Amino acid sequence: MKETETIWHEYQAKLAAFIKRRVAEDEVDDLLQDIFMKIISRIDSLKDDIKLESWIYQIARNTIADYYRARSITDELPDWLVHPEPDEEEMIREELALCLEPMVRELPDKYRDAVRLSELEGKAQKEVAKQEGISLSGAKSRVQRGRKLLQAMLHDCCQFEVNEKNQIISYEKKEEDCNYC
Repeated sequence: MKETETIWHEYQAKLAAFIKRRVAEDEVDDLLQDIFMKIISRIDSLKDDIKLESWIYQIARNTIADYYRARSITDELPDWLVHPEPDEEEMIREELALCLEPMVRELPDKYRDAVRLSELEGKAQKEVAKQEGISLSGAKSRVQRGRKLLQAMLHDCCQFEVNEKNQIISYEKKEEDCNYC
């Protein structure tokens, strides 16, 4: 089990950004403190370290929901609370998928076709090779090179934050005038 101090250092900035998107800025620090008090008091109830991140974000969502419930009854609940958001990781994947479509169109033809067939249409690389009229190793090479080009395009456009499992947990555009996102 991770130490609570390690959890604080690892998640404090991420949670502050998460909270800031949902409440007034002057409420962020108080809610962040409440969330970490709950984490500290309930850390023993977490049975699986692998689920730590989703557990922490569930505590955050519940704390924010409690914050809105405690406010005046005349205040209307925010739409995201009435209609819960999809999982944060799922939202990030969906947003990045929208960026990838125009990036795929920008790839050179041979890589674009290989990536589209393999990654977007879900065809086996053996099928890609047959459809493209190239060897299996040629198809694998094109898919790999296409992926690398897409990765470079993504990194040119956005700054990514990944967890210890190398999964994207947040991202931010480097420039507002990104041609893809």
